[in-house]
Amino acid sequence: MGNHTAVSIFTLWGFSSFSDLQSLLFVVILFSHMTILTANVSIMGAIKLSHNLHTPMYFFLCGLSFSETCTTVVVIPHMLVGLTISLPECATQMFFFLGFASNNCFIMAAMSYVRYMAVHNPLQYHTLMTRKICLQMMMASWMVGFLLSLCIIVTVFNLSFCDLNTIWHYSHQWSPLLVITLPIMKGLFLYSACVLVGSFILIMISYVFIVFIVTKMPSAKGRFKAFSTCSSHLTVVSIHYGFACFVYLRPKNSNSFHEDMLTAVTYTILTPLLNPIVYSLRNKEMQIALRETLGNVIGVFPQKAKKEP
Repeated sequence: MGNHTAVSIFTLWGFSSFSDLQSLLFVVILFSHMTILTANVSIMGAIKLSHNLHTPMYFFLCGLSFSETCTTVVVIPHMLVGLTISLPECATQMFFFLGFASNNCFIMAAMSYVRYMAVHNPLQYHTLMTRKICLQMMMASWMVGFLLSLCIIVTVFNLSFCDLNTIWHYSHQWSPLLVITLPIMKGLFLYSACVLVGSFILIMISYVFIVFIVTKMPSAKGRFKAFSTCSSHLTVVSIHYGFACFVYLRPKNSNSFHEDMLTAVTYTILTPLLNPIVYSLRNKEMQIALRETLGNVIGVFPQKAKKEP
């Protein structure tokens, strides 16, 4: 590094470099952020208040909504404004972002296993997937996700960021920080591959067994019902992993900061925005629970009149 001075303060430019689109991007991202918070909080509230949704699958959906809400809270406020931020604050943001992002992947893998158990042992499903087991799986997802994130933070922030005090990105992810350190970039690429590909393989294994079991069902109606219960989860998995792989597993170069910033928005905003919409529109139980919850909160939906004997 020669006589360079180690940097301890970063300037985070966010979308300030897009001067022509700055106002539009601010409004769109702010509106998206409020929508994400409202949708995920509504889903968590509906699951908590509706006894019909006190099942293993909705338990994990509630955990996924909470984790995605935390992910957006960590990243989006920094996306809206340019900030001067210290190195410890930068490390903290990166730690929580990577931890929650990894946790989302592992929760989706757990949800696929829950789907498999529901199809494989429908009569013993609630006996096998007890609240204690679900809680242990959820805690394991959080622990593994944040442990991997901690390993990355320790590796990255032991470096000296000489003369790299301006970051042309909206969050302190590794791409803008480490574009000049190829060995570390390779290590972080392997981390992304392990989290994304590893959890995706677990999901695919569960669904291979689900397809094998469903195809053995004698009733066409039963097969359709079994597949339809998995449609919401499969849609969310496709959205999540499609965007994430495009953002994090594609090759990076030092001249693609603006491109990386715009493509990363798809993962940071669209994924948590589309997930609650998918689970709400494709799930009648969730629609009923949301309607009842909103009705109890704001008094819009009147109580159904009792039928006369």
